[in-house]
Amino acid sequence: MSVWVLMIVQVLLTAGTVAAVLFAFWYLVVRPWLAERLQELVEAADQIEPKVAKGVNKGVADAVRQLPQNAWEGATKESTKQFLKFGSNLFENGLSSFLGSTAEMQKSQSSSGSRPPGQGDR
Repeated sequence: MSVWVLMIVQVLLTAGTVAAVLFAFWYLVVRPWLAERLQELVEAADQIEPKVAKGVNKGVADAVRQLPQNAWEGATKESTKQFLKFGSNLFENGLSSFLGSTAEMQKSQSSSGSRPPGQGDR
């Protein structure tokens, strides 16, 4: 065999041996170590959400317990007033889209005499 063939064979054998060692090190050492660390991270991430939810629930419960009773009464009265006002405005505005506004109804009543609206054109 010539020297060049021996050198090429030597280079190929060395490259194959190095590649085999690197792949073996990757699959036997690095990959299991990474899988173990990844599993630890997944378990830690799974525990975060319940802890946060528990902390939020505890914080809200503590804050609600610390509110004085008169704050509850004032808050419920104000929110009830606002809700009723919103509901009445919504109801009035919703009906006015079908029936017309109050000013229009008064104009039509005054122009048509004492007839109720909707009964004059039969």
